[in-house]
Amino acid sequence: MFVVIVQLQVRPDRLETFLDGIRANARATRGEPGCLRFDVLRGDDDPHRFVLYEIYRDEAAFFTEHRAAPHYAAWRQVAEACVTEHRNTFCHPVSLQGQAT
Repeated sequence: MFVVIVQLQVRPDRLETFLDGIRANARATRGEPGCLRFDVLRGDDDPHRFVLYEIYRDEAAFFTEHRAAPHYAAWRQVAEACVTEHRNTFCHPVSLQGQAT
């Protein structure tokens, strides 16, 4: 599995446009065969801060399949128009099952 965590700060004057775009992106991404999970989280302390939490089958499902999907280009346009800060974290999950904590 491959995990993508995206932290976004959205311009207050573009919030509604962003929300429309992220809803469309979430619906399309959740329908991708390589996407196992796609969640959108909104900050309690800052209503313009969002975190996208995505799990893909593997790196190719994200970097090749997801980024080639038509909805990704539309999402990029929304993000460029609405987002002031953007940070990606890419990682592979680590199982702690059976290990002492």
